[in-house]
Amino acid sequence: MVLVTAAVLAVALAVAVAVFALTQHSSDSAAGPLPLVPVPAPQATSPACTTLLGAAPTELTSNGTQLKVRSLADPAPPSTIAWGDQDPLVLRCGLDRPPELTPTAQLRLVNGVQWLQVGGEGASTWYVVDREVYSALTVPDSAGTGPLQQISDTVAAKLPPRPLRFG
Repeated sequence: MVLVTAAVLAVALAVAVAVFALTQHSSDSAAGPLPLVPVPAPQATSPACTTLLGAAPTELTSNGTQLKVRSLADPAPPSTIAWGDQDPLVLRCGLDRPPELTPTAQLRLVNGVQWLQVGGEGASTWYVVDREVYSALTVPDSAGTGPLQQISDTVAAKLPPRPLRFG
């Protein structure tokens, strides 16, 4: 039951970010903070999340465009940061293990970090699965690969790898 709930919440997060991103087409969207749906993040206050978010870049490059850190609407989820005005990218730290992480799951290695991609409508959520805490970067389909590479560099520099955990 916990796995089903976690899966539903992960999909809801991806859909909420994608829907929000797809509905923000005016330049006025930059004026306001980004509202985010809270998701369970039991380790959000861990030292690892503090380290990761403290080292997160203030800008990400996506398709040649510089995306600046975006303020989050209150109440902002803990250990969460976002970049960009339209089609924002969102990094969350301290999440539960994604239920899609199984011994046979397809993982991608990006700059020394193992990621699990979970697709969604208009966006994908990429989970860091080989570190002390689970983190997720939700990336709209319109984004390039730069943000994933930049966040991989930050994760690799700040959090040591550890064996995968499946249960």
